[in-house]
Amino acid sequence: FSWAFARRHGGQFILRIEDTDLERSTEASTQAILDGMAWLGLDYDEGPFYQMKRLDRYREVVEQLLQAGHAYYCYASKEELETLREGQRARGEKPRYDGRWRDSKATPPAGVKPVIRFKTPHTGEITFNDLVKGPITVANSELDDLVLMRADGVPTYNFGVVVDDLDMNITHVIRGDDHVNNTPRQINIMQALGATIPEFAHVPMILGSDGERLSKRHGAVSVMQYRDEGYLPEALVNYLARLGWSHGDEEMFTREQLVAWFDLGHISRSPARFNPEKLDWLNQQYLKSVDDGRLSELVRPLLEVRNATPGSNSPDLRAVVALLKSRANQIPEIADAAVYFYRTLHPSAELKTLHLTEAILPVLKALTERLATVEWTVQDIGALLKTVAADHGIKMGQVGIPVRVAVCGTAQTPSLDATLHLLGRDTVIARLQAQTA
Repeated sequence: FSWAFARRHGGQFILRIEDTDLERSTEASTQAILDGMAWLGLDYDEGPFYQMKRLDRYREVVEQLLQAGHAYYCYASKEELETLREGQRARGEKPRYDGRWRDSKATPPAGVKPVIRFKTPHTGEITFNDLVKGPITVANSELDDLVLMRADGVPTYNFGVVVDDLDMNITHVIRGDDHVNNTPRQINIMQALGATIPEFAHVPMILGSDGERLSKRHGAVSVMQYRDEGYLPEALVNYLARLGWSHGDEEMFTREQLVAWFDLGHISRSPARFNPEKLDWLNQQYLKSVDDGRLSELVRPLLEVRNATPGSNSPDLRAVVALLKSRANQIPEIADAAVYFYRTLHPSAELKTLHLTEAILPVLKALTERLATVEWTVQDIGALLKTVAADHGIKMGQVGIPVRVAVCGTAQTPSLDATLHLLGRDTVIARLQAQTA
């Protein structure tokens, strides 16, 4: 949404890596963000900016707040704060910091590294017009004195993003509505710094099919796993855009259309539910229309790991992909279906028993003989199949399935005449002979 909004209005889309949570922010997790953005084609104009490389700037700004009387050192220990919260919960109160060091003149305890807290105003309220949810008002009395800087000198999320937003001249903040409660806190800090407040738009969260917040138990995975599972990036962008946003009844749209149509006013206020079946359907539609050359290069490495590497004398992979793609939801399904074009798949004993019966063998042998001289076109191969079936007094289906099993090792293929044509005369005859000998 942030990318589409910036592109729609000719703005600047900035990539920031909020990496101050040292346990969760690993090199691998950061690379996953960069790889995912690149694969989806969500290009950015500035960045990436890393918060851990901006620590001096955060210390500079927190010093401004200390000097102006908008922040203070807090020496309360973790044990003290936990005792405080336990007492509040026992009394049925909302757990919150009580401001004990806010105006304290006490001598700081020896050997204790303090955190720096913001002096939240005790009176008044914060009102902002959320571009999705509408006006929101929160009384300052509902907010406690949040930590700005941890004892180790690393900023908290709420402080770091404020400094980043101001330094980077952010005009619009578009984020999940799990951040609504952070917004009045951040606005208070901005006002203390005398800054212009950006516009905020909080978009609904994505839920699983059971209505619970989307998590790993719903199958939620990294962006790059969708690539590895065979989804096209344009299909995933299309699907994600439709989770919470719409343009009339349009289900499919190009990246250019998304940018042209995007409007924050069309974002739903209700959470969207992640539907894997809908994503599969969308991906199938995109696979049908994607360029065969591009798709063949995505399929090629998958065939190599299936020991079915296309060679110079094998069927043209672009033509094979064109024949198979309309039946697939994901790219690996195309690779699975294409294996018999590049190596012989022997039918299972069950398939042979069911379809390569003594009664059908003479029909297959007759077909083999006539395939040696037929004009090798899709039309002529199809006509020959019908002729051989008629000559033996059986239906086309009674010939088609045994031919598929003998030649392809499976009872299911696309149009048989097109499949045989792509395989080539020599391969088809050799495989038929091997199964009818």
